[in-house]
Amino acid sequence: MSHDHDDRPQLTAAQAAAVLNPPAGRNGGDLVVETLQGLGATTVFGLPGQHALGMFDALRRSSLRYVGLRVENNAGFAADAYGRITGEVAPLLLSTGPGALTSLAALQEAAAASAPVLAISSQIPTAGLGGGRHGYLHELRDQQASVRDIVKSVHTVRTASQIPSAIAAAWESALTAPHGPVWVEIPQDVLLAETTLPVVSAMDATPRELYPRPELTIAAAHLLSSAERPAIIAGGGVVRSDASGKLRALAEKIDAPVVTTFGGKGAFPWEHPLSLRSWLEDRHTTDFLEDADVLLVVGSGLGELSSNYHTFRPRGRVIQIEADAGKLESNHPALGIHSDAREALADLLEAVERREDAGAAERVRTVLEKVRVRIEAQDLTLEQQVLAAVREALPDAAPSFWDMTILAYWAWSAFDARRPNTMHSAQGAGGLGYGFPAAIGAAAADPTKPVLAVSGDGGAMYSIAELATARQYDLPLTWLIVDDGGYGILREYMTGAFGETTGTELARPDFVALAESFGVPAVRTSPESLAADLGKALAAPGPSVVVLPALLRMFEPTHL
Repeated sequence: MSHDHDDRPQLTAAQAAAVLNPPAGRNGGDLVVETLQGLGATTVFGLPGQHALGMFDALRRSSLRYVGLRVENNAGFAADAYGRITGEVAPLLLSTGPGALTSLAALQEAAAASAPVLAISSQIPTAGLGGGRHGYLHELRDQQASVRDIVKSVHTVRTASQIPSAIAAAWESALTAPHGPVWVEIPQDVLLAETTLPVVSAMDATPRELYPRPELTIAAAHLLSSAERPAIIAGGGVVRSDASGKLRALAEKIDAPVVTTFGGKGAFPWEHPLSLRSWLEDRHTTDFLEDADVLLVVGSGLGELSSNYHTFRPRGRVIQIEADAGKLESNHPALGIHSDAREALADLLEAVERREDAGAAERVRTVLEKVRVRIEAQDLTLEQQVLAAVREALPDAAPSFWDMTILAYWAWSAFDARRPNTMHSAQGAGGLGYGFPAAIGAAAADPTKPVLAVSGDGGAMYSIAELATARQYDLPLTWLIVDDGGYGILREYMTGAFGETTGTELARPDFVALAESFGVPAVRTSPESLAADLGKALAAPGPSVVVLPALLRMFEPTHL
């Protein structure tokens, strides 16, 4: 039996000599960072802990840049944003037990948003594994059980020689469409034990592309080409697969109106004649989509938010392109195409016949006018003024990260993201505290652009410790905190449902003074001066905080 070695990496004589004589003083932690470097990582996020010190000591001997946050969950949010912005794997180094468990809410968001986060956690010493009650610090009966429901895959290491293969397998899993978080855990003693294994060389863990099946492309193309009233819903999968250009070309070829989901913001030009924008929480939009005789859904599972809270009932044929097989037809019967959005749109673009519909743009204008009239009847000038001020101040290419707060809920529907992959929120899992630590991850990914974070005062308190991180690394980010004295959206929900509130009103600090105590410049603004103050903050180097005392209200829902 012969093997073809031609496509395998070949070592030079000098590299071979280095393999045979690895440097002294290395341990399992070195194998971790060498593997990450060999896979192409440049930046890691995390928080040290007693069992993980082998990894953190090895960072000192590597070229990896370390960005350390103050809370593990925030480190997870930062890694999530780094993965979203770059499309690359974001390593997240964690300690055992409390450190690992504190990251879980962030990993849930990464899973919901398909962000490629590689969590590498330490474990108690090997002798304590197996579920016995040995009384080790941070001991859990089964640490993996706590993460298994959240991440795409779990990879266990028991010896130093297993480290490179386990991390490479996890890396490939994180980058396989749909992207997502993965988990590797390594016992403390394995990380600390000296090793004479050769230095890990460059590795390739690129996953194979996920192509559509050709017979499904032909069937979908036929449906779209012969449709009378086609429409398109573009989700986050279009943004993640960098397919917005293909989407636009397809929409123009068949004259199909396009609505983007909240996760798909920026996937289609806001001002395009075929753009229905993002008004998904609106009955006029829902009615229009239900009336389509062929509806193409790309990179969305049509979950709660994308279906106007499951009130959406399509009457025509649905074609669903989705990289996550579990989301195919999970809410509506469809011609399900299991594929990366970019590959499927490229094939569809070639296969569809040109279809001209002079009335499509007029129907879009009619829907948008109905939406405008509905919103304007609700006396919500302040909210629209604040959102317009943020749009005016934010450079087109600057990414923004929005916490779960009323201004963000407005932005989901009403904010023009202008560029793909610039607007992100925690709407996948819906946890508080995402905005500011995520902005830290994005600023670490590309420090040449200012980054905006938007939080309410309640969500801001989840991440206030990260002001120290932003200052320590001198990151170019501005944090807009809308201070309404509590959990504003919950205040609205409870008042609407019960007539009064419980637990929504909050004592809070003087955010300006608090930021300044971290050495971060801050300003208190007003709706009238917001655009100028925010623009000035975004243009200045390093971190800054802008506090807007304002009581914002949501527009009336149409799904109730």
